[in-house]
Amino acid sequence: MNKIEKFNQEQLKKGLDDIRPGDTIKVHQKIKEKDKQRIQVFEGLVLARKHGKGISATITVRKLVSGIGVERVFPLHSPNIEKIEIVKRGKVRRAKLYYLRKAKGKKARLKKVDFEQPVIQETKESVQEETEEKPVEEKPEKEKK
Repeated sequence: MNKIEKFNQEQLKKGLDDIRPGDTIKVHQKIKEKDKQRIQVFEGLVLARKHGKGISATITVRKLVSGIGVERVFPLHSPNIEKIEIVKRGKVRRAKLYYLRKAKGKKARLKKVDFEQPVIQETKESVQEETEEKPVEEKPEKEKK
C-alpha cells in the first residue's frame, strides 16, 4: 500500500454506510467565519449517493426554503462534516431520485419505512460516567383551581 492509499484509509469515517437515497438527514457542517467556527445544520432529502464508498463518496441533499428547492453536494469523508444524523427513511425503488425536483405536492412524498438507529458501542468509561450522574429531582405539580 502506497502513501496515498494509506492516507485515504486514515481519513475515512466509520458508520456512514447506511445513508441511502430517500433518507431525510441532518448534516452538521463546520463553518469558518473569520476567526470563529460554528456548526450549521442542513436538513433535507438524499437524492443521490455517488462515487462509491471510497474517499471521494458524495451525497446530494435537497430541501425546500420558502418554496424554492436548494441542493447541496456533501463529500461524506470531509473533515468539515461534523456528523450526519438520519431523521427518517423513505421507501424508494430508484438509486437516483432526480424526479423529485419537478414533483410537487403528493407526488413529492415518499412512503415511510421503520428503521432503527445504529447502536453506538459504548466504552466502560462512558457507562460508568452515566451511572455516577445524580438523578434529577422532579418538581411537584401545582394544583389547578
